[in-house]
Amino acid sequence: HFGKSFKKVKSYIYKHCPNGFYVYAKPTLANNQDVLKYIGRYLGRPVIATSRIDNYDGENVTFHYNRHEDNQLITETVPAVDFIKKLIIHIPEKHFKMIRYYGIYAKHHKHEDKLHLFIPKEKRRFHILCNSWRTSIFRSFHFDPLLCKCGHKMTLFQICLDGTPFFEKSKSWGNSS
Repeated sequence: HFGKSFKKVKSYIYKHCPNGFYVYAKPTLANNQDVLKYIGRYLGRPVIATSRIDNYDGENVTFHYNRHEDNQLITETVPAVDFIKKLIIHIPEKHFKMIRYYGIYAKHHKHEDKLHLFIPKEKRRFHILCNSWRTSIFRSFHFDPLLCKCGHKMTLFQICLDGTPFFEKSKSWGNSS
C-alpha cells in the first residue's frame, strides 16, 4: 500500500508529463532459476517479429525496423548479446498491464462501429486490398513501395491503368461478364 506522499508524487508526474513516461526499474532476481522463469514467460511473445531478423551468423544479429521519428527503414548488425539486451529491456514485470492503443485507436473504441462510414462503401474493399498489397511487397522484397526518395511516406491516392483510374476500371471489369 502506498502512502499519501506517493499520491503527491504521482499527481505531480501526471501533471508534468502529459505525453506519458517510461520507468526502467531493474528487477531484483534472486538466482539463475528466477532469471530463467522471468525470461521464459515472454519467449512465446517476442518484442520483435522474426520477419524483422534478417541474419544470424552465430555471433552477430542483423535486423531491421522503421524508426518512429521519420519512418525511415533502419538496418542494424549487433553482437548477439547486445541484441538480447535490446529485447529484454521490453519485458514487463509480472502482472504489469500494458496499453498499446488508446482513444480512437483502441481496440474497443465507443465509435468503432461508425469509423468505416468515412470510407465510401464501394471503395472499402479496394483500400483493404491496396494496404495488403503494400505489406506483401514489403515482406517479400524488403521494399516499401510507398516510401518516397526524400524519405517521407507517400499516401496512396489513386492507381491508374492506361490513364484510367484503376478503381473505375475494376468496376467496369465486374460489369462485363
